Amino acid sequence: MKKFCLYILPTVFLFFFACKKTDTYHSDQLTDYVQLQVGRYITYRMDSLQFINFGTQDTIVSYLAKDIVTDSVVDNLGRPSWRVTRYLSDTNGVTPWVENEAYLITATREGVEMVENNLRFLKLVLPIADDYTWKGNSYIETSTIFSSYPYLDDWDYTYDSVGLPYNLPIGAIPNSFVVHQRDVEKGNDTSFIRTRDYSVEAYAKGIGLIYKNFLHTEYQPPNISTPVGTTTGYGLTLSMVDHN
Repeated sequence: MKKFCLYILPTVFLFFFACKKTDTYHSDQLTDYVQLQVGRYITYRMDSLQFINFGTQDTIVSYLAKDIVTDSVVDNLGRPSWRVTRYLSDTNGVTPWVENEAYLITATREGVEMVENNLRFLKLVLPIADDYTWKGNSYIETSTIFSSYPYLDDWDYTYDSVGLPYNLPIGAIPNSFVVHQRDVEKGNDTSFIRTRDYSVEAYAKGIGLIYKNFLHTEYQPPNISTPVGTTTGYGLTLSMVDHN
């Protein structure tokens, strides 16, 4: 009987450890999905949604936008970062490129941050896996009465379609993923205030951001001083057409 026990005990231990469940993520590096070299660029078709005539009409203004990594710098925390400058031309690329804005990208091992218009977004995190979620706007003050950006509060960024092709007008871009950021509409009656917030981005390996669709609007119903309903806000769509 003692001899039998000496043989069965190691077997029990092996069975226990073999059956213990562990979660293991195999993820690409975040730096595979951002441009981090001076001189690299991505050109987009950019459609800008604007509200005119005191918010009673909307219009779309279109450009070519070229985002070029123009400098390597350090951010206000002393971390290596890259300055990206956006230049605009007409949709045929005939008029001279004109500088439009600049933003900062900081990539750490755990996350990719972007500072645009003094707002810091946590664009990407590890692991890059379907359904993984994080608070992408957590660095932005959104909850106090002094905030200019309450609509950015409590957004859940979520990975989707990791490793799949992403279809653009120029064709399918392989090794991509989607980041769903927001899709919320509040109010559906034209007699009351109605808001709409939508945001999604797509990234491709070895390229960076290949698609973006952002929309924030607020509708105000007619009142005594304004006999027609008005809408404020803006929208922006970027769709990659070229890169180096």
